[in-house]
Amino acid sequence: MSNTVIKVENISKQYRLGEVGTGSLSHDVNRWWHKVRGKEDPYLKIGDSNDRTQKGNSEYVWALKNINFEVKQGEVLGIIGRNGAGKSTLLKILSRTTTPTTGSIKIKGRVASLLEVGTGFHPELSGRDNIYLNGAILGMSKQEITKKFDEIVDFAGVERYIDTPVKRYSSGMYVRLAFGVAAHLEPEILIVDEVLAVGDADFQEKCLGKMQAISTNEGRTVLFVSHNMPAVKSLCNNVVLLENGQKTFEGLTEQGLQKYASANKKTIQSISYAVYNLFQIQQDLDATIKYVAFEIQDTKGQLIESIKTGQVITCKIYYKILNTSINFEKTHFSISFKNMNGDTICVLQSYIKQGFFTQSVIASSETITVIIPCFPLIKGTYTISIDIVNQLNWSFFDQQEDILTINVEEGALAHNKYPIQQGVVATDADWFLS
Repeated sequence: MSNTVIKVENISKQYRLGEVGTGSLSHDVNRWWHKVRGKEDPYLKIGDSNDRTQKGNSEYVWALKNINFEVKQGEVLGIIGRNGAGKSTLLKILSRTTTPTTGSIKIKGRVASLLEVGTGFHPELSGRDNIYLNGAILGMSKQEITKKFDEIVDFAGVERYIDTPVKRYSSGMYVRLAFGVAAHLEPEILIVDEVLAVGDADFQEKCLGKMQAISTNEGRTVLFVSHNMPAVKSLCNNVVLLENGQKTFEGLTEQGLQKYASANKKTIQSISYAVYNLFQIQQDLDATIKYVAFEIQDTKGQLIESIKTGQVITCKIYYKILNTSINFEKTHFSISFKNMNGDTICVLQSYIKQGFFTQSVIASSETITVIIPCFPLIKGTYTISIDIVNQLNWSFFDQQEDILTINVEEGALAHNKYPIQQGVVATDADWFLS
C-alpha cells in the first residue's frame, strides 16, 4: 500500500480582479452556455500569471497554475516563495477552505489547519469550548478530547483565561491555543502557515519542536509555510518552491533554499509592487499604509547595482496611504538585513534616531529617506525586509519580507587581504599607542 497521504494533481486557482460581483453575470452565463454544450470554460484560456511586479493586461489572474506534488506519511514539507507566490492559496485548497479552479487533490487522513489568526475558533466561545468544538470537527469523541485537554492548555499557557471568550485573547494567546489544539488533537496531517510569526521566539521554538516530534515520533505529516529559512532548513525534509503561482522546484530542502536565494538575486532598482491592484486591496480590507517600492542610491542619487562595505548610501521607502481615517500618530519604519541562512544581521529602526513620525508628517509625504553614512555589512549576499509599524498598539501597518536581494563587495573598511573573513559587520576605528 502506498504511503502517500497527499497527492496534488494539476491544481490551478484563478481569481477575477476588481470588485466582487461587478459584471460577473455575463461571465457566469457564458460559462454555463459553454458547459451545457460540453465545451471548455472560456475563461480558463485567459489570465495573467500572479506577478505583482508587472502591470497585467487581463482582469483574470492565476494565483496557482498547474501545481503537482506528492507528500508521504511522516514527511515535513516546506512550501516557500516570495510574498504573493501562491503559498497561502495552496494551503487553503489543501485545507478545503477554498476549491481549485481546475485539478484535484487526494488526501488520506484528518487535516488540522492553522492558516491565520482566528481560523477555526468561534470568537464568542471560551477557550475550553473551542477546544471541544475543534476536536468534534476532527471527529474525536468527548472522552478523547478530555484526555488531551490539560496537555493542550499547558502547551498554550492560557490556563488562567481558558474560560474566557477567545475574542478577548491577544493575537499571541489566540495562536498559542490554536496551535496547541491543532497539534495535540492527533490529526494525520497538520498544515501551518506563517501565522506562527505572531508568537514570541520561545513559543516559535516550542512549536517547531512539537512539529518535529509529531513527524518523527508519531509518523504524522506536516506542511509548513514560512519565510524563516533557518526554521525551514531545520524542520523540513523537502520543499516546494513557488514563484508567481507556479512550482519552480520540488526536492531536498538544501537545494530548494539555494534555488530560492538564487531566484531572489535581483539587480538593485526601483521595485514597485502593484498594491493599487483591486485584487490585492480587497484581500486586506483593513489596509492602512502599504509599502510600494524600495530604492538604493549612491551619493549622486544614482541607483546602484552593488554596495561596498563602508560606502555612503541612501535608501528610499515609498508607501501609499489607503485609509486616512486611521491614527498614524506613532508610526515608525524599519529595514532589516538578513543573510542567506535567514539570520537577521542588522535592523535599522526610525524611532531610535528620529522618534516616531506624526500624523501630519506621514500624510504630507509618501517617501521615507534613510541615509547610511557607513554601510557596515561585509562581503556577501543579503535580503532586505521592510516593516511599517503602528506603535500605538504594537501592530504592523505592513510587512514585506525579502523584497530585494543585494550583493555587498569589499570596500574601504573590509578587504580580502587575509584568508579568513571574520565577523559579519565592519566599523571604523582609530588605533594608536598611549
